Amino acid sequence: MDWQKGERSQNVIVDDGSGGGGGPRFGGGRGMGIGGIIILAILGLVFFKDPTALLNQADTGGQVAAPSGQRAEVDPQTEDFIRAVLGSTEKTWTDIFASHGRQYVDPQLKLFSGGVNTACGMASTAVGPFYCPGDQMVYLDVAFFRELENRFHASGDFARAYVIAHEVGHHVQNQLGIFDQVEQARRRGARMEGADGLSVRQELQADCFAGVWANRTQQRLQWLQPGDIESALNAASKIGDDALQQQAQGRVVPDSFTHGTSEQRVKWFRAGFEGGDLGSCNTFAGEP
Repeated sequence: MDWQKGERSQNVIVDDGSGGGGGPRFGGGRGMGIGGIIILAILGLVFFKDPTALLNQADTGGQVAAPSGQRAEVDPQTEDFIRAVLGSTEKTWTDIFASHGRQYVDPQLKLFSGGVNTACGMASTAVGPFYCPGDQMVYLDVAFFRELENRFHASGDFARAYVIAHEVGHHVQNQLGIFDQVEQARRRGARMEGADGLSVRQELQADCFAGVWANRTQQRLQWLQPGDIESALNAASKIGDDALQQQAQGRVVPDSFTHGTSEQRVKWFRAGFEGGDLGSCNTFAGEP
């Protein structure tokens, strides 16, 4: 991946470890303003880590100390890579929104180490990469890319770029009002977790939006190299609910799915990449 071709974003923030920022904290499990179970669905995001670490803090309703964050030390090349990828998403989604007569508002991306305070609550590294709609910010631990390669055996620049594009996909959903629609459905009693639950459908749509970004950016920059798409598909396959549950507990429990199977994640990233537009990503209709 010739990522040096990417437009550099000015919306990357390196956490200074002060524990500030991110806006107000909400108690009573209302972290993202979209209620209860959906928080569990979203805060695990890419890697099915345990988001209850954050929710357990929020549910106390009291003053809870922020996780022990520290100044994020990120090497210049990695930061430049992140700025290039985020900048490419900004250009892609600005153009797509404009073609539909809408205005796209860029998210910010905060690099942190150890822990971070957000408008969705206080999160530790255990939560994994996530997007908080309360402050329209993507959060990424600086050590995460190393874990991506070492734990999940998903290497390559484009696999890393896919992770960022997936989180930005949640921001696109927020901009389109999909978060609100999912919350309304939840309040009407729609099922969130499970193989065909709304949480899975929402996550698969973020995968599809990452595929749309890959399509449009390739058309504009011609920056993909042989093996890049395969590295993204490999990353998607390694982080399916079935693969992660099998690795963690030796069995698969479809009723607890929140992100989709490996096959589904690959399917929807590919659908976005091949279709190249929002219309390719209606994961809420039919079988996910």
